[in-house]
Amino acid sequence: MSYNRQITISCDTNQDADCTVEAALSLIGGKWKLKIYKVLRDGKPLRFSDLNKSLINISEKTLASQLKEMENDGIVSKMIYPEVPPRVEYQLTHLGQSLEPVFLALHDWGKAYINQKES
Repeated sequence: MSYNRQITISCDTNQDADCTVEAALSLIGGKWKLKIYKVLRDGKPLRFSDLNKSLINISEKTLASQLKEMENDGIVSKMIYPEVPPRVEYQLTHLGQSLEPVFLALHDWGKAYINQKES
């Protein structure tokens, strides 16, 4: 059976006791979403090319796909300016900005884990 992300982020169809944790992890999980979040978290809008330059070893296809998911989930907003050539900018929504304490907690936990393993 394949993974169905839409079922995972809906507790109506996923009655597991840890549904809310699963939903949160499906929204921010994976290799790139928190890295994209980290680049966008200073609040200023960034163009696709700026995001791509800031993220080492990400393909344009993967970046576009991850941004699209984050946009569909309400974490990132996309602004398209009617110019030639078109200018597209991304920034965090209010929902995306509300991830800050989660991001910092994960950062602190990861740092403590690494320090403990090095001791």
